[in-house]
Amino acid sequence: MRWDHSGKVVLVTGGGTGIGRATALAFARAGATVVVAGRRPEPLAETVERIVEAGGRGIAVVADVTRPADVARLIDTAASRHGGLDIAFNNAGTLGPVGPLAEIEEADGSSVVATNLTGIWLAMKYEIRYMREYGGGVIIDTASNLGAHVTAPGLGVYGATKAAVRVLTRSAAREYIGAGIRINSISPGPIDTPMSRAPGESDAERDARYAAVIPVGRVGTVEEVAATVLWLASPEAGYIVGHDLVLDGGISA
Repeated sequence: MRWDHSGKVVLVTGGGTGIGRATALAFARAGATVVVAGRRPEPLAETVERIVEAGGRGIAVVADVTRPADVARLIDTAASRHGGLDIAFNNAGTLGPVGPLAEIEEADGSSVVATNLTGIWLAMKYEIRYMREYGGGVIIDTASNLGAHVTAPGLGVYGATKAAVRVLTRSAAREYIGAGIRINSISPGPIDTPMSRAPGESDAERDARYAAVIPVGRVGTVEEVAATVLWLASPEAGYIVGHDLVLDGGISA
């Protein structure tokens, strides 16, 4: 079943690559007007170009989710240009440095926290303020199976930020469902993006490595994640509040 999001205005942060790009394209194919946001203009422009080529509607807004002024401007731009904001997919994130906790440089660790946790908090803050005033909406945050569901050596800082996103999402879901704002999160496992590859590793080498540890025997696709987000944002998922939907091929089962 194709989820119909005709007439909706959708914001996707981290929309220039990977899961963000695939989800932006999927929303556009489902009839939505999509605002893609991120730090780098070139990937965002390519996402919008693909949306337009597919017959959809989209714009790019360069914004850094770690900066409150950028986030406020992003929400205002999305709403003022298209008459509202119905759905927000807060997907911007970074893996950051990999290594033992005591070996991580303070600046590197702080950068991961700023993007993965502060960025989600700021995006939610300004999205909620707008949606609360204008009749509600849907927010979906990207967490990870690393953190709240499984742990991995060398990824403690990343996992901690993603576990925190899970708590932030649950708390906000309880606080704002009465205002008509439905909030959930997704927790992907290894997905076919550059983030899933070790330095210098090919796709084939990555696939062989993960085949032994993922019960389903493969990494996930960005299209599978996008389809999940579109369903979770749809009225058919309207009874789901404060949930974290795990997509990791059975790793955390």
